[in-house]
Amino acid sequence: MGSLTIGEISGELIKKTCWIAMAAHKSPEKPYLVEKSSEVLISFPGSWSVGDWFTQQPFGEMKIDGSELLCPKGNNKVATSLRSIGCDELASANKGFLTRFEMILAKSSLQTEVEKAIKEKKKIVFTGHSSGGAIAILTTVWFLEHYLKPGKTLMSPLCVTFGSPLVGDFIFNHALIRENWSNFFLHFVMRYDIVPRILLASLSTVGQELDQILKLLSQKAMFPIQGSVREASTFYTSVMRNASAVASHAACRLMGNTNPILETVASFIELSPYRPCGTFVFLPGHGKLVVVKNADAILQLLFYSAQLCSENQLNAVAERSLNDHLGYPSELQGCLNWQNVVQLDHLEGLPLSSSGAAAGNIATNIALDDLGLSTRARLCLRAAGEHEKRKLSNQQRMDNKRQEIELGLAKLEEYKSKSALCKVGYYDAFRISKYEDDFKANVTRLELTGIWDEIIEMLNRYELPEPFESRKDWIELATKYRRIVEPLDIANYYRHAKNEDTGSYMYKGRPRRYKYTQRWREHGLRMPVGSSAESCFWAEVEELLLLYRTADPGAFEVIRERTINLERKLDEWIRSNQISNDVFLKGSTFTKWWITLPIQHKSVSPIQGQINREI
Repeated sequence: MGSLTIGEISGELIKKTCWIAMAAHKSPEKPYLVEKSSEVLISFPGSWSVGDWFTQQPFGEMKIDGSELLCPKGNNKVATSLRSIGCDELASANKGFLTRFEMILAKSSLQTEVEKAIKEKKKIVFTGHSSGGAIAILTTVWFLEHYLKPGKTLMSPLCVTFGSPLVGDFIFNHALIRENWSNFFLHFVMRYDIVPRILLASLSTVGQELDQILKLLSQKAMFPIQGSVREASTFYTSVMRNASAVASHAACRLMGNTNPILETVASFIELSPYRPCGTFVFLPGHGKLVVVKNADAILQLLFYSAQLCSENQLNAVAERSLNDHLGYPSELQGCLNWQNVVQLDHLEGLPLSSSGAAAGNIATNIALDDLGLSTRARLCLRAAGEHEKRKLSNQQRMDNKRQEIELGLAKLEEYKSKSALCKVGYYDAFRISKYEDDFKANVTRLELTGIWDEIIEMLNRYELPEPFESRKDWIELATKYRRIVEPLDIANYYRHAKNEDTGSYMYKGRPRRYKYTQRWREHGLRMPVGSSAESCFWAEVEELLLLYRTADPGAFEVIRERTINLERKLDEWIRSNQISNDVFLKGSTFTKWWITLPIQHKSVSPIQGQINREI
C-alpha cells in the first residue's frame, strides 16, 4: 500500500489525510485539527448552514479583492496572483467559504501553526472533508500567496480534499495553473457524491431542499443515510439539471460552436461560475482511482459520471449521492490496497465505446465504463483534449514567430541608433517622418503590431496554455517590444493629432497590446500595479507640452507637480536602463521643452546634469 503514489502524495499520506479530515468532520466546534509527524497535517471541519454556502443569490460568489488576506503580505499595491493578466480581471471565489476562512485565520492560531511548521522545515498538508475541503483550498492559496516567494527555499504545501464543493471560477483555476500551483491540489470525489456538484446549481433551484440535505450530511456518525429518499431525489434532480446546463454550455465552447444562439440562451439561463481546480481523483468503485488533470474534462465528468442509467434508478442513486459523501474512508482503504490507478491522459484519443478500445487502452476503457460514461460523455472528454492540444499548437506557432519579432526589433534598434547620430532621437525622427528610413520603420512597426495583436487576442481568449504567461523569455521579449515600439505609436498618435478627436493617448488611445505587456511584466516580477510605465514617457511629455502651450504665459504652476513627478520617474528609468539617453539629445522635443522651464525649477531638477552633458 505504501508504494502507491499520486503526484507527490503517497498512499500512506492519503490514508492519514483522510483520517484527520473525517475526524474534523466529527469536531465542528473546533476551527481546525492538527496532526504532527514527519509532516504537519491541518484539517478543517465542514459547515452545515445554508448561509455558509450561499451568502447571496444566485451562486454566492465574490471577487477576491474583497479579501486582503489573499493579497501578498505587506504590499497591498501588488496585485494578487488570482487574476487574469490578459483581461485584467480578478478571480471570484465563494463568499461564504472565503468569509469562514478569514474568520478562522483572524480568530485562531492557524497562522502561528503554519509559521512554526515553516520554521521547522516541515511539509504542510491542508485537508478537509466536504466544505472543510473548500477552507483547505483557500488556506493553501493564502499560504502560496504569502510564503512561497521566488528564490526562497520553502517546502511546497499540499492540499488534499475529500468530497469538497467547488470554490473558485474559471480565472481562479487559470491563475493556479499559470503560477504552477495547480499540482499542489488533489481532490478525491466519489462517483455519485452530490456535494462536489452542489455549487453548479443556483440557490433559487436548490434552496428548499439544501437546508435539509446539509443537516443530513452533518451527521457525525459514519452510517448510511436512510429515510430521506424524497428529499434526496428532489435535490439530486435539481443539482444535476443545473450541472447539465453548465456542462453542455462548456462542451459547446470546447467544440468550437460559434452560434450566437449559444450566448443568447446563456444570457437567459443562470449558469454557475464555479469550475474545478487542481487534480481530481474519481472513485468509481471496484477499487479503482481515476486521475484527471484537465479542468474542462473534470467539469464534464462531474456531470456525466453521476448520471442515471434509467429513471428507475432515481431513488437509489439519489440516496447513494448522500451516502457516498460519507464513504471516503472505506472506499479509499480498498483502493489503496488494490493500487489500481488509471491516469486519463491524451483525452483526444479516448475510445468512444467499449468495443472501440485499442489493446493499450483496455484499462482506460474499463475505467470509463466504471464511471458510466456514454458516447456523448466521451466525445466531451475528447473535445477537452483537443482543446488542450490546440492551445499547445498555438504556443508552438507563436514560438516560431519569435525570430520574426526579434528581427523586427533589431531593425528598429538600428533605426534608433541612426537617429541618435543626427542628434535627434528616434521618437522625434518618426514623429516628423521625412525620410525613407522613417517609412521603413513604420512598416516594421505595423508588421510587429500584427504579430503582437494576434498573441494578445489569443491570450484574451485563453487559446494559449496557461503557463505561457509565466514564461520568462516571453515576458522579456514583450517588455523589449513595448519599450522600443510604443514610443513610435505615441509619435504616430500625436503626429496625426488624434488626441484632438479622441483624447489623450493614455486614456483613450493606448492599444491593448501595450496595456497587457505592461501588466505581464509587473505580474511576472511582482511589481506594484502601474509601476512599469516607462514606455509611456513620451505620452506624458506630449500632454505636458499641450498644457504648457495653452496656459497663460509663465503659468508653470499648472504643470509643476506633473513635471516633477515625470522628472523623478525619468531619472529612475535612465539609471535602470529602461529608457535610453537619446531623450536628452539636443534635437529632442523633451530637451527643447525642458530648457524653457523656469530656472528655479531646472536648478534643482534630478535630470539637470544629464541634459547638460548631452547638449
